[in-house]
Amino acid sequence: MNLLNENSVVDFLISHGIIKWDERVFVEELTGGVSNTVLAIKTDSVDLVLKQALPVLRVAQRWEADPRRAVVEANALKLYHSITPNQVPDLAFLDSEAFVLIMQRVPRDSTVWRTDLLSGKFEFNVADVLGSTLAQWHLYGQAQYAKLQEFRQDELFEQLRIDPFYRYVAGKNPMIQSNIQLLIDELEQQRITLVHGDFSPKNIMVSDAGSVYVLDYEVTNLGNPVFDLAFLLGHLVCKFFRAPKDQEKEIAEMASRFIASYCAKRELPDSLAHHTALIALARVEGKSPVDYLSSHQQNKLQKFTKEVLSSPIGLDTLKLFDTDAK
Repeated sequence: MNLLNENSVVDFLISHGIIKWDERVFVEELTGGVSNTVLAIKTDSVDLVLKQALPVLRVAQRWEADPRRAVVEANALKLYHSITPNQVPDLAFLDSEAFVLIMQRVPRDSTVWRTDLLSGKFEFNVADVLGSTLAQWHLYGQAQYAKLQEFRQDELFEQLRIDPFYRYVAGKNPMIQSNIQLLIDELEQQRITLVHGDFSPKNIMVSDAGSVYVLDYEVTNLGNPVFDLAFLLGHLVCKFFRAPKDQEKEIAEMASRFIASYCAKRELPDSLAHHTALIALARVEGKSPVDYLSSHQQNKLQKFTKEVLSSPIGLDTLKLFDTDAK
């Protein structure tokens, strides 16, 4: 598998007719991702982003992943763009043999929502849009489930989500291992809709005009909707445990607005609080830990989430954002 870089990508683009040989082209490597080479491509006529899936992810623990997830992402991009075109960039090109996809770039003034949250910038309309968008996707996937079997990617979801988040954490925590196994069973046995699989603040961008864009669809799968909800909320829990006192209410309100917007269209799963706690715990003890929590904050989050995972299913998810939790 030949990996593209800033030097070799121009010949690739010319050979596939994406750009002309005599066009002036600017190539920039976009950093921050662990699972892809990501290059920005700009000419006078196009403004694009190229992604090539890596066979081994750039994380501390060895983490292999099938690069055909690029094909999954391309198909998902087309589908999600057709459902919510204002939130999803359009697909421009796919090379299924090189595992390369190219999409339209979102407005260049857009910022990563993860960065906004960590810097104390809170725009509640983002949570509103995300909750509504995710509910639309889940409702569509549930209604069209029989027609979406190309997204049945159990092995990819196991490699990229169940193993590094659920099984890896369960192996470290014998006291709650059986409870985590119940959550795994739910994900594996109750597949009812289309799941984004990486619904995280790092994959959400917000333009200066307030438009919200969702990126990174390579883990799209037919699965259980609780995962998408918990994946986003788990990140908010981590940021809640990091936040100074004067930002706790804003992050809790962000979670509340996201949940309310989703609930306006679709009911929440009863197990949401437990999946959210597990995802947050995995961001400390899993294969891909966050880099912004102090040791003290990590310890408090670990203690609290393990208490939640030891409790019966049915806890109100917003209890994870109570000040007493810290």
